[in-house]
Amino acid sequence: MIISSQANHPSAAAAPSFRVLSPVQCDQIFQAALECLQRVGVIVQNAEGRELLAAAGAQVEGDRVRIPAHIIQNALKTTPPDFDVWGRDGRVMHIAHGQVNFGPGPTCTYFIDPFNGERRKAQRGDAGLTARVCDALPNMDYVMGLSLFDDVTAVLSPVYEFAETMVNTSKPVVAWANTPATLQAIFEMAAAVAGSEEALRRQPNFMFFTTYESPLKLADHPVANMLWAAEHDIPVICLGGPTVGSEAPFTGAAALVLHLAPVLCALTMVQLKRPGAPMVLGGVPSMMDLRSGRPAYGSPEMSLHSAAAVDVARFLKVPFMGTAGASESKAVDLQAGIEASIQVVFSALSGASLVHDVGFLDCADIGSLKYLVVVDEVISMTKRLMRGITVTPDTLMLDLIEKVGPGGSFLSQAKSASLCRAEAWVPTVLERSAYAIWEKKGQKNSETLAAEKLQKILTTHTPAPLSAEILQRFEEILSSAEKQVQAE
Repeated sequence: MIISSQANHPSAAAAPSFRVLSPVQCDQIFQAALECLQRVGVIVQNAEGRELLAAAGAQVEGDRVRIPAHIIQNALKTTPPDFDVWGRDGRVMHIAHGQVNFGPGPTCTYFIDPFNGERRKAQRGDAGLTARVCDALPNMDYVMGLSLFDDVTAVLSPVYEFAETMVNTSKPVVAWANTPATLQAIFEMAAAVAGSEEALRRQPNFMFFTTYESPLKLADHPVANMLWAAEHDIPVICLGGPTVGSEAPFTGAAALVLHLAPVLCALTMVQLKRPGAPMVLGGVPSMMDLRSGRPAYGSPEMSLHSAAAVDVARFLKVPFMGTAGASESKAVDLQAGIEASIQVVFSALSGASLVHDVGFLDCADIGSLKYLVVVDEVISMTKRLMRGITVTPDTLMLDLIEKVGPGGSFLSQAKSASLCRAEAWVPTVLERSAYAIWEKKGQKNSETLAAEKLQKILTTHTPAPLSAEILQRFEEILSSAEKQVQAE
């Protein structure tokens, strides 16, 4: 394990960094994953995926595919090490190692109602609320829905979610889809926002997110969707476990092999379909809780394993999506704060390209906008740490030190005071007042301040609107999708 204050590139500012694995250890895990793919293989339930692999020289027996190492290595050569995604306002999110981008997660069954604080089933509108809050929070770089609602035609839930999200944010979006038809509907909406299909292909405003099953299984629709997205120039994220102890042996090294093997298989199918397609490897190799058997998102091992997975992805020169801001707690409390802080710091120090699941409670079962606000504050603090300290003649300020001299004060010195906002981090939901002042202000704790900040966003923040023409196009796409479902 390596903790360093040296920047990854020459700079006056030495940014902190964190490495769990050495390059030699990364190569050992990579070689073990290659051997696993060739000896054990992966279940690939999609026919086109199997055909692509077979044509490249893989051994296919039923839906089990064994893949020689050279096929994986060739696919890695065509996978870009970085790429860009655009917001609908023209902002660019660069996806690369060391450029850490934070956002919420998807598909929570339950949602903390932001107006009455009650836990309830997620419902239509929750993704829109999430997008509006993320649009206002400065440290949310992209948006996911934080909910899985079923008060619409079930198969079309991701399409309704995408529509809500696009309406309520100008930031880039990460979307999921359960079938190629729903992904196509999402693509059509994104093209309407971009101006045309050609414009969307040049500057994608969303990424497609899917998962694999542990251990070593890629289902039919996720593979079909990945191939469809790659064919249409939409960046692909493939993410999965395993849960260490149940879906992998009780060692971090074995868990990393079982994380890496299926995502390398997914990457290879994507590259065989469209060489050069942008791809992100994702992993949430969380530890199994020894008392309940559930995956422990808040465990230190999850952060440790994820940081190690970043090291391997960096070694392979492929972007990585990890997890932070996902607590096992059922409420925004001390536990939630502790777990989020460790996760966010580890994710930033490891340099993960994308970090999702901000706002998760109860093992990814509850979405909380108040927790999203709290973790945004943690990310803000962490970003200040990651800026490091710039050491130059200008920042050493020896002339000013000589001018003020021993026993003097620098507070009134304009040269120093002008830097206060750049150098000193200022909290928005953490309380720093003296006790007497805190009493006069109502004795509000951080949870109360976070709730007030959330309500202010919900009542005052208005995202940049979409045109009436685009909104009408959304309605047409949804109506067409509903008719298609009814006809099936």
